[in-house]
Amino acid sequence: MPQPLDMVRALLSEEILVKLRNNRELRGTLHGYDEHCNMVLGDVEETVFSFDDNNQIQKQTARSDMLLVRGDTVILIRQ
Repeated sequence: MPQPLDMVRALLSEEILVKLRNNRELRGTLHGYDEHCNMVLGDVEETVFSFDDNNQIQKQTARSDMLLVRGDTVILIRQ
């Protein structure tokens, strides 16, 4: 039976979307991971979602060449 980390292993060197706690998401290339789902991503675009005073969704983005993601903040990983 496939295990969760088998899916992550299949995504090595692929561009993935990682949804995080606190209304954040990352898009980047998966370079490595461990059993705690800590991940190293390359060529990363980070998006932070928030609401303004009128309850409209605001989006801020930033780019990074390389990023270490702590596994306990990960909610979802997809290709």
